[in-house]
Amino acid sequence: MTTRRNSAPHGLLRCQLLSSCIVMAFGVVAADGHVFAAQSAKGHPQRKAASGQKVAARSPATPTSRPAAPKRVESRAQAEELNVVAQQLNSGGGLLVHQTAPVSVSEVSRAYISKQVPTISPTQLIASLPGVQAGNEGPLSTEAETMHIRGLDQTQIGFLFEGVPVSDAFSYAPWTSSMVDNENLASVKVTQGSVDLAAPLYNADGAIVTMQEIRPSDHFGGYIDLSGGTHSLQKQFLRLNTGEIGHSDVRAFASFSHSAGNLWRGPGDIERYHIDANLEKRWSGDSSSDIVFGYTRSHQNIYRYPSLAQWNQYGTSFNYDGKYTPGDTNYYKINERFTNVVFGAIHNDFKLSRDLTLHVEPYTTFQSGPNNYGATIPIAGGYIGTQRYDYLDGYEGQSGKVTVESVHPWRQNSSGITTNLDWKKGPNDLSIFYWYSYGNHTEYQNQYALSPGGDWSYNQQYLTANGLRVTGYQENTIQQVNAIGIDDKLTLLGGKLLLDAGFKASMASVSATENLPGASPYKAGKSYFEPTPQFLASYHVTKSDQIYMNATTSYRLPAGWSPYVQQFPMTSATPSSTPSSNLGAEYFIGEELGFRHNGPISFSASWFHYNLTNHQISSSSYLPGTSVLISTQIAAGGEEAWGFQGEIATKPWHHINAYASGQYLHTEIGDNVNAGTDYLPTKGKQEPGSPKFSGAIGLTYDDGTYFSNFNFRYQGQQYSTLINDQKIPGYVTADLNMGRTLPSFHTPVHPRIMLNLVNMGGINYLSSISGFGLTAVKQKGILGNTVNASTPSYVVGSAFTAMVTLSADF
Repeated sequence: MTTRRNSAPHGLLRCQLLSSCIVMAFGVVAADGHVFAAQSAKGHPQRKAASGQKVAARSPATPTSRPAAPKRVESRAQAEELNVVAQQLNSGGGLLVHQTAPVSVSEVSRAYISKQVPTISPTQLIASLPGVQAGNEGPLSTEAETMHIRGLDQTQIGFLFEGVPVSDAFSYAPWTSSMVDNENLASVKVTQGSVDLAAPLYNADGAIVTMQEIRPSDHFGGYIDLSGGTHSLQKQFLRLNTGEIGHSDVRAFASFSHSAGNLWRGPGDIERYHIDANLEKRWSGDSSSDIVFGYTRSHQNIYRYPSLAQWNQYGTSFNYDGKYTPGDTNYYKINERFTNVVFGAIHNDFKLSRDLTLHVEPYTTFQSGPNNYGATIPIAGGYIGTQRYDYLDGYEGQSGKVTVESVHPWRQNSSGITTNLDWKKGPNDLSIFYWYSYGNHTEYQNQYALSPGGDWSYNQQYLTANGLRVTGYQENTIQQVNAIGIDDKLTLLGGKLLLDAGFKASMASVSATENLPGASPYKAGKSYFEPTPQFLASYHVTKSDQIYMNATTSYRLPAGWSPYVQQFPMTSATPSSTPSSNLGAEYFIGEELGFRHNGPISFSASWFHYNLTNHQISSSSYLPGTSVLISTQIAAGGEEAWGFQGEIATKPWHHINAYASGQYLHTEIGDNVNAGTDYLPTKGKQEPGSPKFSGAIGLTYDDGTYFSNFNFRYQGQQYSTLINDQKIPGYVTADLNMGRTLPSFHTPVHPRIMLNLVNMGGINYLSSISGFGLTAVKQKGILGNTVNASTPSYVVGSAFTAMVTLSADF
């Protein structure tokens, strides 16, 4: 219950409550990092909602999104009315949002997001959209996700949050679960076959995932949810809105969440703390500024990735060990990851004149580890780089190996600024844009000897030999990108015909050093110049029907630091990975032809084709004798792909929405791949991780009181080697979500309860590929030389999970 107060004390109460939330949240940021790890030390159109979009501010199902020209909600009753309108405009329960861009685009809205498990990552939210394969590893994960879109893996896909790149700046692994809570997501959009020229990306070949946050509410209030389920899964979330502060046109929100659970297979647990905050100022003349902030601190014991033989033999019981025995590098307590992420951006849109608009957005993202693994280090006769040591310091005269916690501290920063100047005059819309990005990454290893019981401490001295740290790498990488471009749109025939042509020139430089004895090269790098033109066109046959076509280009720089410098085992002077002989950027040329219809039954369909040159497959593998995962790049030559995708959905009919999506994908490797000792006959083979058929079906019911959502998904078989001699079978999964809006009893509190059932069939399956290979069996190459077998590894799909959430907005 609330009592009526005069405006001054009420405003004070708002500030006190918000400041309490912020203080509590930032208290977690300021907490000693030793709690988790002792060392833990193009642009703007994607940022806005579509003009005229009607959204509500009252409930978690439809929080306020940013309209191009903000419209204030004057009362709760009016907000509820807008909520009903928003629900009626949704097709497929929020799985099909009306689009007009001359490219293939699919989107999930807040109406869909609010009915899903609060702990799943944004990539799981888009798993039903056409062309999307999301490797669901568990109901809660703080690790980077595995996914594919039209045969492109997660390192080839651009990820944007509020117009800012949020993938790892060097490995390109997406950190979407570290950027925002699901409760604060307004929408997640997938552009399947092209890259916006102005997008600040250098790793996106032909797809972008764009996440948009809700906007601060016009009214004081908040939202809270409490969730619990199987596998000790839990989440607590609180968001407070200031509403408009005085008559300043300033409004803000801050939220704090904590989530935790056990690994659903094997011993170990997961824990995550997260903060979101947004401060918005609306200036006169349709101008606005936002300060967007996010923070995540997380810990997770690592899931073990099986080979196909291990999966067939052990199934879901192939995990890290729950008890330590001397020499065991697979003890779960020494295989864990700690992640700290701080994100900040200042988004500015200024209406300079009737025809001129300026967008400026500086941003920064700071990330740090470490990642911890198990390993054994030779006491005598081991190596640091190519330098052999006689004994580890303090172990003189001894022999054998010492089992260690291999701690990999890493730290990186990625900062930049995007600017875009738009000039609109009559039917012509001209944009000039510029992007600058700077990134730095450092990483090394510290080895801590385990006690007979498997314990260790940061207070003990890490292993050295001849006074040198025992490490397989000690690298520092610096990367800078300058990109400038122009885009011109021309609207003709009374708005029916759109012609869009643009060009971007990107200049990048990468410099990496490896500070180990004998490393060759010690320092390496490369400068890149990548021109990317594009042309798009669309024609509205009727108000409800649109056809479009496009021809686009994009590029991807080599991922990580391993293509530039070596890394070493501690047992040999032979590098465990060597620099790439070809440091050229991967280049994408794609074409699309599509059709959309918007009505009581809406649908879209497209044909697509693309070519990749200098194709690079990002993979990972276990260092022999350890649980250490190392990143590798497979030079796969060229690739060609074509296919069809489509989605269809209904508007509400007796409160029921239906949705279906599907894709056919044909891929071909264009070259015989160099395996080092010989060439393998891979030309014409199917690209790994690219199923020919995939699809989804969704049903949603929502009468304003009761709601439910059912999702059924199918993924076809996927090859894991370039020679196509190993694959994982196709699989189906089904999720069910249901709930009820509870009575408010004439109070400002609007509660609801929800039950989520994930993988309700409880099937055990391999959902995606963690480490790719050239060939699964030893064989002769084209020139008659022997090519050794690879051992692909796989991600095990999430088990059955049930979760209950009690929530309320106020």
